[in-house]
Amino acid sequence: MSSLNEVPLLLRAARGETLDRPPVWMMRQAGRYMKAYRDLREKYPSFRERSEIPEVAIEVSLQPWRAFQPDGVILFSDIVTPMPGLGIDMDIAEGKGPIIHAPIRTRQQIDALQPLNPEESLPFIKTILKSLRQEVGNKSTVLGFVGAPWTLAAYAVEGKGSKDYAIIKNMAFSDSTLLHQLLSKFADAIAVYMRYQIDCGAQVVQMFDSWAGQLSPQDYDTFALPYQKQVFDRVKKTHPNTPLILLVTGSGGLLERMSKSGADIVSVDWTVDMADARQRLGPNMNVQGNLDPGVLFGSQAFIRDRILDTIRKAGHRGHILNLGHGVLPGTPEDNVRFFFETAKQADKLLAVAA
Repeated sequence: MSSLNEVPLLLRAARGETLDRPPVWMMRQAGRYMKAYRDLREKYPSFRERSEIPEVAIEVSLQPWRAFQPDGVILFSDIVTPMPGLGIDMDIAEGKGPIIHAPIRTRQQIDALQPLNPEESLPFIKTILKSLRQEVGNKSTVLGFVGAPWTLAAYAVEGKGSKDYAIIKNMAFSDSTLLHQLLSKFADAIAVYMRYQIDCGAQVVQMFDSWAGQLSPQDYDTFALPYQKQVFDRVKKTHPNTPLILLVTGSGGLLERMSKSGADIVSVDWTVDMADARQRLGPNMNVQGNLDPGVLFGSQAFIRDRILDTIRKAGHRGHILNLGHGVLPGTPEDNVRFFFETAKQADKLLAVAA
């Protein structure tokens, strides 16, 4: 049992400590692959209900904690959750993701966006995070998360997810001043939201820049990186000791740039070998990842080998074991259980294999 003053394992890894085994959690660990989640979804079919009614969101967030005891318990929410607080009307369609009812494409719309006041527009976040901290104590680390300015702008301008991001790229390359104005407003709001999550109990916060991997490196440097940095720098001024994670989907070509964002941990996906990622990021950057979520459809021996391979390559310092992105619907729950059990005894398994 943990003593009352013991620092949770994930928090120690996020601070760059050397540990016997890496802490482990999974993106989307609360979700459709779990029968308990699917049952609850029948009662609350709307994603916004499931994520904004505190007792429901708390229950969903805790389902994987009760089932698998991960080292991280993440707030059940969505990156677009703060948008209504800025005056952007949105919904989250089941299986389709966010829908923005009036996409933001004019200066007048951008001028009309209001500053985010989370206490007013997102009071449920406080209730959820405080309850999660109370529930897991120091046996796990409570994570918050936010969307990054570029990705939120992509949703706001496109109106929904996109395959080619033609509308926002049109704005970026034909009216960049307008886009920079929007990105700046999102950066202001996200910094406020991130600080609010920390004040409400989040011990680590992950920023998802899901669509920044759609940018060329030079456009990443123009439209994504400066605004990631703006958010992280502002949060670090008031909360210097809270570790911050950056995830970019399809980030293989961007790792070195991600390390300049001000994040404490770079989340690596499975398109990069973990040994290469370590080499490219240097000895002082902490890493998270990086199993292909599809590995969890394999045999237990296969899953174990991939876990141990990743841990070997990542080394003992500053590594959080995770998937390269979210666990996939249809993943066998037994394999998720095996993933967590294996990760928790990785030090013993590696000693035997040595």
